[in-house]
Amino acid sequence: MTTTKEIRMMIADVDGTLVTQEKVLTERAIAAVHKLHDAGILFAVTSGRPPRGMSMLIDPLKLTTPISGFNGGIVVDREMNVIDQKVIQQDLVKPMFKLLKSMSLDVWVYQGAKWYVGNRQAPHVDREAWTVKFEPIVVNDIESITENVAKIVGVSDDLSAIQMATEAAHKEFGSHVSAEPSQPYYLDITHPEANKGSTVEYLAAKYNIPSAAIATIGDMPTDVLMFERSGVGIAMGNAKPDVQKAARDVTLSNEQEGFAVAVERFILGLS
Repeated sequence: MTTTKEIRMMIADVDGTLVTQEKVLTERAIAAVHKLHDAGILFAVTSGRPPRGMSMLIDPLKLTTPISGFNGGIVVDREMNVIDQKVIQQDLVKPMFKLLKSMSLDVWVYQGAKWYVGNRQAPHVDREAWTVKFEPIVVNDIESITENVAKIVGVSDDLSAIQMATEAAHKEFGSHVSAEPSQPYYLDITHPEANKGSTVEYLAAKYNIPSAAIATIGDMPTDVLMFERSGVGIAMGNAKPDVQKAARDVTLSNEQEGFAVAVERFILGLS
């Protein structure tokens, strides 16, 4: 079993993990990351968010590592320059739109740094714009955007529809896409290699760190591949049982400073 003394990098999910339900980066979370820096442990973030939606984390966390957005679909540096990008196969984009709409899901499209929606007033658009700190581009025919699509999101507050759409995407598109909920109401669809497990592999190779010396932390099914490809996988207390079961350790919820507790207890051995 990997011990805390062997950890050389920690990779964290953002929503539901690093920040609270109100998307607040707490002072204790900031202090925990600074303690990692002081211990010589690299820290990186990965999320279903677009890269620009994580730019507000760079300065308080003193990030120097690449930022992985769209669940690994795009990797950028601190200045938001694209280092690596994986896009959805173009001939699959329209069939994916059709599948999501058949389940009555709203559709969002991410192309490079741009975020497109069909209806600015649709559920979760306003909240997402507040979270990522930039506005979407509203288009009349979102289905016309098929080239260089980094991520498609199906959105619904009908959580059973999200689950059914996830299962249908797996059945219809198989290994040609990655399709997993990043939040209970978001179904993220990306290139099949655009997943958080690939993010672990990318960062491990970049910094010449064995995967066994990497710790990962998250709360959603999209984070399970990180757990599987790292030495220490930590699930948040707010994660569902199947996600917790996939992790080596379980911390408190993101409303109880679970991220900071995990750093202090499982990585630095302070408590």
